[in-house]
Amino acid sequence: MKLLHEFREFAVKGNVVDLAVGVIIGAAFNKIVESLVGDLVMPVLGRIVGKLDFSSMFLVLADVPAGTPRTLDALKKAGVPVLAWGNFATVAMNFLILAFVIFLMVRQINALRRRHAHSAAAAAEPAPPAEDVVLLREIRDSLRSPDRSIPS
Repeated sequence: MKLLHEFREFAVKGNVVDLAVGVIIGAAFNKIVESLVGDLVMPVLGRIVGKLDFSSMFLVLADVPAGTPRTLDALKKAGVPVLAWGNFATVAMNFLILAFVIFLMVRQINALRRRHAHSAAAAAEPAPPAEDVVLLREIRDSLRSPDRSIPS
């Protein structure tokens, strides 16, 4: 029973729950970012730059058995060692594009936070009193002072 009690305390601690929420939100956010990159950014870049999928590019490192097609999947199934540099290049480019898109998103979020913090700080500052209010206060204060002199 003590073990069960300790586990329950551990599982409901704020840090564990926060971590679980972060992982769930991160997984959902990952799908959004993957869709953004795969469905919006990559087609535009593919149109501008040309072919961005190098995953079928490879270098054969040994003799190919007769009758084996020279495709990456067929060579791997045949046990032929291949240097699949194209797949690595595609994954690396996708990472760089994804990192850049996330950078732009975080940059925009930070700009919105700064703008919100600035507007909140501006709203917190009281507006300076109007000039007539300032003059009336000065008159009031001068009438209250015991050493006032009567002007002639």
